[in-house]
Formats: sequence, C-alpha cells, structure tokens
Amino acid sequence: MKHEIVSNRQLSPNVYELKVKAKRIAEIRKAGQFIILRIMEGGERIPLTIASSDKANETITLIVQAVGKTTTKLVELKVGDFISDISGPLGMPTEIMETGNAICVGGGVGTAVIYPIAQALKENNVSCTSIIGGRSHEWVILEDELNGCGDVIVCTDDGSYGLHGFVTDALKDELNKGNIDIVYAVGPVPMMRAVANLTKDYNVHTVVSLNPLMIDGSGMCGGCRVTVDGKTKFACVDGPEFDAHKVDFNELSSRLGTYRSLEETAKTHKCKL
Repeated sequence: MKHEIVSNRQLSPNVYELKVKAKRIAEIRKAGQFIILRIMEGGERIPLTIASSDKANETITLIVQAVGKTTTKLVELKVGDFISDISGPLGMPTEIMETGNAICVGGGVGTAVIYPIAQALKENNVSCTSIIGGRSHEWVILEDELNGCGDVIVCTDDGSYGLHGFVTDALKDELNKGNIDIVYAVGPVPMMRAVANLTKDYNVHTVVSLNPLMIDGSGMCGGCRVTVDGKTKFACVDGPEFDAHKVDFNELSSRLGTYRSLEETAKTHKCKL
C-alpha cells in the first residue's frame, strides 16, 4: 500500500516536517514508537519516530533530517507524491508518568522525539518543561508546538536566540530548583551522555532514546545492539528508550560509526535507495 505525502514543510536548514497518509498507524501509535519506511521497492529501510498523528485526517507526522542519500531524497518529495511502504508502529511506547514533574530535553532533531512525549505528559496532566537547543536560532525546531505542552526553554550554542549555552546548562539550573521526578532526553549521543552524567549526580531517573542506532528496525540485523545494565539489548525491539544511567555510552558511540564510510559512498555514487 502506497502512502501519500499531504504536506512537506521545512523547519530548519536540513530538517523537514512531512505529513503522510497512514490510517492504521495514526489510529494506534503511542509516544516513543517509530516507523520503518522505504521510498521505493528495493530501497533502503529507514527508521523515523512518529512525531504526532491525526486520526481524523488519517495522517502521521514525521520529522526528517536530510543527512544521507535516502533522507535527502525523502525530503525532496512533493505533496501528492507517494512513499512505497511504511511499517509500524514499532518499538516499545514511552512509559508516561501519571503524576509529578518532568523535563524533556531535545538536542537538534531530537526535539522531534521529545515532542510526542511532551504531548503525552500533558494528556496525563503532568507538569512538563521542555529544554530544546540548536547551533543557532535557525536550527531550533518545534518551539511553538512544545509551548502548547508546557514551559519551554530554548538554548543556542552561539547565543543568537534564547539562552547562550548548551541544553545541559539549562537542565542543571532546573535540577538545582529541585522537585524533578524524571528527565527524558533525546539528541546526539554526546548530549545524551552529558545529560545522563548530570542527572545521575541528582539521582533523577532519566530516559534516553537510542533511535540513532537503528538500521532495519526488526532486530534481525543486530546493528542496534547496545549494552544496558550489563546485558545486550536491541534498540529497535527492546527500546528505543532505556534507562540512561545503565546505557554503555562508550560502546554506543563506537557502534554509531560502523556504517559511516558506506553512507558517504551512497551519497557520492548512483546506487539504489
């Protein structure tokens, strides 16, 4: 079954919001889950978090960062174009707390992953503060959407917008105020590691999403192996979310570079998607 692109909006220099027809997925997806799509038959399978859904219009929203050959081709699709196939929803849903105070930390395109979590927290009437960051103002995404879920603190590396500094700086200020029950963090691995190290000192439960590690999303390829609490887990089927204080970030960082040379080759050669 092909899936129609119903809107395509640019959010930052290389990040786009696509709304795609996917009736069944829109009806049953939950925060934290993802899909696997192929632009065309025989093409590369890529995992993408479901940022939101609209049951009435039978659509799901995907936030796509154009970094590789397939994601670049994906964001070039126009309204009315079709994606060959989408599988989902996949992965374990986020465990959303029922009461208390939460902080959602999003770095770069990771903001797209904390957005559905913030939405779910709001639905549970949980107080949520979102801390989001980007290199500069133009790289900050979904600020308005997150404002609908609670307070938002924006950080930029160059100080062009919001607070001048990293999301961990703002997070530390919030942790110093106390009364924080959980932190959800999604972004580049170095950022998630820094958040985990910080919250561990405050003894605040922290959840990270390891979706950057996934390849085929089925657990069959083994490419998303990660060590959590000394045990081997698969990000696509056991996660993608795990206790940040139990993740082996050294191993995770090493594994992320496994396919870098192949990704560069794909960009520069005419090969199948």
